[in-house]
Amino acid sequence: MLFPEAPIYDLLKSDVRMALQMRPALLREECELLDDGELVIIDEVQKVPALLDEVHWLIENKGLRFILSGSSARKLRRSGANLLGGRALRQTLFPLVSAEIPDFDLNRALNHGMLPHHYLMENPTMRLQAYIGDYLQQEIVEEAIVRKLDSFTRFLQVAALSNSEIVNYTNIAQDCGISSKTVKEYFTILEETMLGFYLPSYTSVVKRRVIQSPKFYFFDVAIPNHLLRRVPLQQGTDIYGHALEHLVIQELRAYLSYRHNDKSFSYWHTLDNKYEVDAVIGQAEVGIEIKSSRNVSSRDTKGLKAFGEEYPTAKLYLLSLEERPRKLNNVEVWPIEQFLKRLWAEKII
Repeated sequence: MLFPEAPIYDLLKSDVRMALQMRPALLREECELLDDGELVIIDEVQKVPALLDEVHWLIENKGLRFILSGSSARKLRRSGANLLGGRALRQTLFPLVSAEIPDFDLNRALNHGMLPHHYLMENPTMRLQAYIGDYLQQEIVEEAIVRKLDSFTRFLQVAALSNSEIVNYTNIAQDCGISSKTVKEYFTILEETMLGFYLPSYTSVVKRRVIQSPKFYFFDVAIPNHLLRRVPLQQGTDIYGHALEHLVIQELRAYLSYRHNDKSFSYWHTLDNKYEVDAVIGQAEVGIEIKSSRNVSSRDTKGLKAFGEEYPTAKLYLLSLEERPRKLNNVEVWPIEQFLKRLWAEKII
C-alpha cells in the first residue's frame, strides 16, 4: 500500500519462486531496467537465498533500494547466504498493538491474540488450531530443521506450560523425554523463526544477587493458551494472570522496538525468590509489575519497592485491573489499558 508502484517478487507464488530458483540472475536482468534509486520488494526472501547476491550487486551497481521480508532469517544463515553486511537494516513487524486498534478490548486480546485475522474474528478457535497445528509445524518442517516432529510437538506443549516462566532446560527435557541439548536447540528454533523470544534477566547487581536465566515467551499471547486449550480465560485465575503478563510484555517489546530500539528490555528476580519485577526498561530506568487483581494491596508492591531500593532513580509502575490510577508506597498503580495509552503517547519513557 505504501509503495504501489514498486515491483514485487512474491516467493510464495510457486511460478515466481521456481523461476528465480532456476536462474537467480533473472532478478538482476529485470531490475537493470529500473531507474537508479527505485525500490524493489521481495517477500519471503529466505525461500531463495541466492537472490541476496543479486540484491547486493544491484545495490552497489544500480543504487536500487530493497525491502526484503520473510518469517525467518535462520534458513539464510544456515545456507551461508550473503547477509548484506553493512547494507541492510533489520526491522521486526510484531502482532497488532493496542494503539493500532481504535476500540481495543483487553479480554478479546487475551483470548484471541493480536494477529489481525485472529483478533478480528468472532470465534478464532478453529483458525488458531489450524495455525498452530499446520502452519507453525509446517514452517519448521519446510526448513528441514526438525527430524522427529512428534518430539517437537511434545516440546511445544511443554514450552507452552513454561511460557512466561524462567527457563529450566533440564526440567523441560525430562518432561519431553529428550536431552537438554535438544531442548536448547528447539528453543533456538522458536527464536530464530520468530515464534518466540527470550526476555533476559537484569543482571546489573547492586546489593541483592539475582537469577541469571532468561524467561521465554511465545510471540503472541494466544499461542500458549490454545496449545494447552485454556480458552476462554476466566478472570481471577492464575492462567488469566499469566496471559495478562504475557500480553503486556508483548506490547512493551513491540513499543521498544518501534520507538526506543536503544533501550534494553529485561526482568528482575532475586536469587532467594523473595522479589521479582516483571519488566525492566533500560538501565533500571523503569520497573513494571503486572497483576490481574482488581484491588491491589501493599503486598503487591513489595517487588517494586525492593527494586526501588536497589535503583532509587527508577520509575515504578504496577499495572492492574483497577478502574482508576493512584499512588501506593511510592509506586504508581495504573489500569492496564490507561497505561498502554500513556505508553504510546510517550508519557512513560
